Amino acid sequence: MNIEPLPFIRRMGVTLSVVIASVACDQVTKEMAIKELRGEPMRSYLGDTFRLQFAENRGAFLSLGASLSEEHRTILFSVLVGIFLVAMLIYTLVGKSLAFWHVMALALLVGGGLSNWWDRVSRDGRVVDFMNMGIGSLRTGIFNVADLGIMAGAFMMLVLGWYEKKAVPPSSAVPPPG
Repeated sequence: MNIEPLPFIRRMGVTLSVVIASVACDQVTKEMAIKELRGEPMRSYLGDTFRLQFAENRGAFLSLGASLSEEHRTILFSVLVGIFLVAMLIYTLVGKSLAFWHVMALALLVGGGLSNWWDRVSRDGRVVDFMNMGIGSLRTGIFNVADLGIMAGAFMMLVLGWYEKKAVPPSSAVPPPG
């Protein structure tokens, strides 16, 4: 795995490509879900392993925070998340030590986050969700394409962290004093 830092131009190209593609794919699928699934019964596929079901989420992941007041949800999910996403985007663009896979992971996180953030600011604090997976009563929450990007980016960051920790030779550890 290449861990060489990406030059600024490549970092910008990768970041913007992934963010724009993530937001576009998510927003197009959400518009399709609104047109095809809103007000319709749930659709089941592959022996009920995959479901399409329209939902609007006022909270975060698995509706966390949905019961907060509208003012608190706005501050938390629109203002603070917006600031965090801008900071993460800036770090992704200017982080001189970031390798290709770090940039990809961060861009997936930013792209998914920005698309869900855009839903919140343009849909009265709601995010459109429409997919659900599971077997029997063991099911995921209802999610969207942006959530898949966020989960993929988070998983990539975990794998990269594990890989980097494993790649550090023991001789580079700081010797004990004495």
